[in-house]
Amino acid sequence: MSLTVENLEKNMAKLTIEVPAEKLDEAIKKAYNKIKNQINMPGFRKGKAPQAMVEKMYGASIFYEEAANILIPDAYADEVEGSDLEVVSQPKIDIVTIEKGQPFVFTAEVALKPEVTLGDYKGVEVESIDVSVSDEDVEVEIKKDLEQNSRTVDVTDRAVEDGDEVTIDFDGYVGGEQFEGGYAEDYSLKIGSHTFIDTFEDQLIGKNIGDDVDVEVTFPDDYHAKELASKPALFKVKVKGIKVKELPELDDEFVSDISEFETVAEYKEDVAKRLEFRKKEDAKKQKEDKVVDKVIENATMEIPDAMVDSQVNQMLQEYAQQLSYQGLSLEQYMQFTGMTVDVMREQLKPEALRRIQSRLVLEAIVNAENITFTDEEMDEEIKTMAENYQMELDKLKELIGDNEKDSIGMDIKVKKAVDLIVAEAKEA
Repeated sequence: MSLTVENLEKNMAKLTIEVPAEKLDEAIKKAYNKIKNQINMPGFRKGKAPQAMVEKMYGASIFYEEAANILIPDAYADEVEGSDLEVVSQPKIDIVTIEKGQPFVFTAEVALKPEVTLGDYKGVEVESIDVSVSDEDVEVEIKKDLEQNSRTVDVTDRAVEDGDEVTIDFDGYVGGEQFEGGYAEDYSLKIGSHTFIDTFEDQLIGKNIGDDVDVEVTFPDDYHAKELASKPALFKVKVKGIKVKELPELDDEFVSDISEFETVAEYKEDVAKRLEFRKKEDAKKQKEDKVVDKVIENATMEIPDAMVDSQVNQMLQEYAQQLSYQGLSLEQYMQFTGMTVDVMREQLKPEALRRIQSRLVLEAIVNAENITFTDEEMDEEIKTMAENYQMELDKLKELIGDNEKDSIGMDIKVKKAVDLIVAEAKEA
């Protein structure tokens, strides 16, 4: 095999990979064996027609697509691994030539890791962060505790108000026709949560249990169901129940029930201490972020769009996994919120770009400062990983190969780079 690299603009490159003819012929043979049971040939039972007969009747190209699918992943991976290229995106593949008995040629357009020119990264100036705890902060925290220990009670003597949880039946129509997903019974909806589109929730305020309400809304232009986007809809809604949170009284009895303290005064003092600790921890993280942002601002680098797209894909996968823990799929989330994949991708791009820039400048600082790590630090990091993954330490060590160790080692060095620039930073 051979690899030719053509450098493009903005840290993109086109890799041209040539695979020997004999390897293509082998892949065509594998393709034949894989799909022969799907081929009908007169005079032969399904799957029994010889490869030569199939090619004579249908042409050798009948196997080209599958043969390319067999060849490309390994050929691409082998050539990239054997080069000194640092590819940071998924490849965009195009087939140049594929013909039996001839070399197979394809191209892969990829993003390459950008070079970083560091500016000032020691002694950067950032604004100081206030970590004082006010009486108002304490009251807000106490209210959270009260809400966590609240009980939900039925309301029967008044109309729906903002913040209520209502139980409704609804049936949706567009152009006088019911639409899929527009019907539900005994649905629980928090008024003011903006779970439903447009002014749906607002139109239920002031309604009473037993009321039948015609709710008129318009689907947003970017609604995930294209057939409903921008269209007016009528929902026939029946209000079946109203619930509200009832907060407990803040007194010594409540305090002793939810904490180790006996009096409201002791409890408030502890809340203030907890808030102070949390604020200091938050301030530490905010300072790190501000220092890194300043270092990014002082640096020069050109980030290819494909690299950002790959990071966005990773973030979407992470978000989908988080939703799965709540019993939701990404598709269901989009249906409930009216979000689309395209809109979500656009919203994620700024954070994706920031993650990339942050990692690149910190790795550049690692190299500039010749930051290293010890075997003890590596062992401690793996031990922490084992605890987080709830795995046996020896078992995790067996699973970690050289590539994984390199990645863990760079993570350790990057953390040291953060510590270095934060320690050197000045607060205004």
